[in-house]
Amino acid sequence: MDFLIDTVYYVVPFLVLLGILVFVHEFGHFIVARWCGVQVTAFSIGFGKTLWSRKDKKNTVWKLSLIPLGGYCQFLGDDDASSSTTSDQVTKLTEEEKKHAFFMQNPFKKLAIVLAGPGANYLFAIMVFTSIFFFLGKVVFPPVVGDVMKGSAAEEAGIQIDDKIVKINGHDIKNFSDISREVALNVDPHIVVDVLRGGESVTFSFPLKVLEYETSEGKTEKKMMLGVQSRNQVEIEYSNLSFVAALKDATIETWDVTAATLRGLGQIFSGKRSGEEIGGILRIAEMSGDVSKTGVISFFVFMALISINLGLINLFPIPVLDGGHVVIYLIEIVTGREVNEKVKEVLFKIGLTLIILLMVFATWNDVYRLFNRWFS
Repeated sequence: MDFLIDTVYYVVPFLVLLGILVFVHEFGHFIVARWCGVQVTAFSIGFGKTLWSRKDKKNTVWKLSLIPLGGYCQFLGDDDASSSTTSDQVTKLTEEEKKHAFFMQNPFKKLAIVLAGPGANYLFAIMVFTSIFFFLGKVVFPPVVGDVMKGSAAEEAGIQIDDKIVKINGHDIKNFSDISREVALNVDPHIVVDVLRGGESVTFSFPLKVLEYETSEGKTEKKMMLGVQSRNQVEIEYSNLSFVAALKDATIETWDVTAATLRGLGQIFSGKRSGEEIGGILRIAEMSGDVSKTGVISFFVFMALISINLGLINLFPIPVLDGGHVVIYLIEIVTGREVNEKVKEVLFKIGLTLIILLMVFATWNDVYRLFNRWFS
């Protein structure tokens, strides 16, 4: 019975989330390709054996495949789903068919088609945030402890994950941002924190500690900190926003998430943060299940965040990813010449190797994390 419940809470939300986001990404490629007059031969959610397929009036085969860990949009003349190489069968295409083949398009059209995937992910995130802000209100993070920083004052005092901070120095705490405000206003080295733990009130009195942190400009600074981090659960704070205001705030939120993600990745590659924070499919599945338990709105917010990350990662200039194609097409636009097929083939093999190594590393982190979660 517990296994079935875990399946519902983790596998199902994960498949729903991944299926929607993959569809959004590939539909971006698909719709712009059709606008550019390119024939889409296959649109697949998943890889491997085809479970279901249907051909539409424009000869596009829509498919659901066995392995639901991605998808692809294949164009006429492509040798593979990534559009990295041209098929040997192009010589059999008629002159009319070649007009609708991806490899025959000018680099500007190719660039537009490639950018449409990540662009669709960003547009989807903005639409989700706009809908929530307009119809419900602003998203706020409740003052519930999602993690306690090692060596922090909170850890030494005994504050635990899932504690809800309700007061600091007698002042009410309504959302997580209030914690930073009250800590900043604290003039005494000691602080009094009231939390709810399992329905019971617990009071802590302890001195704050100086911790290092990185500012939004990338500078390392030190200041007095409590040492707690938020969790993924969100709440809605009612606000009567116009559609334009909601759209503006949603765009700003999407930009802020992108900037924060890039800063975090920069800290990992510079060694300021642990590489253990890099997660993959298993981490997303775990978080999907955890978030789905907290409510539908939290799940949609999480979906928007993952959509932003999916769009951003695909823009990285790594061959095989959309960003790798972008670099190649920009080179072709600047030079006025097409990049040699053999050069592209070598680049995409290197890119594929890098992606596989990153996936192995992320999966190792995920397995290690899950092992500690289940057996610690």
